[in-house]
Amino acid sequence: MKLTADQRAFLGEKHFAVLGTVNASGSPHLTIMWYLLDGDEIVFNTKAGRTKESNLARDRRVSLLVYDDGGYKYMRIDGRVTAITDPEIAHRDIARLAVRYSGEEKAKAAIARFEREERISYRVPTTRVYDYRD
Repeated sequence: MKLTADQRAFLGEKHFAVLGTVNASGSPHLTIMWYLLDGDEIVFNTKAGRTKESNLARDRRVSLLVYDDGGYKYMRIDGRVTAITDPEIAHRDIARLAVRYSGEEKAKAAIARFEREERISYRVPTTRVYDYRD
């Protein structure tokens, strides 16, 4: 499924996403995430050792809900993630996310902190998109 120009524009705006993964018990695990659209993939990043990392190592299925703060308009992207454990790529991605959400100047302190952490990036193809913005 190709994203429309309107969907790309929406995903390119600074919204938060809710990431759904599956806990070992089978129950859902939800977290609010920074994300960015990179080509035809959604990129997000986490600190190693968090619940989402262990969930995604066991089960790569995710549901990512990107919502408009002003109402009930949202897009849901379902798929299977690819993990990127290369430290250079993961740190570059978290820096891009920090700048996207905080701006260049405010992101500097966060990036300095993130550089001391083991980070993992994830990529989700935008092949299953459900658009609820009408």
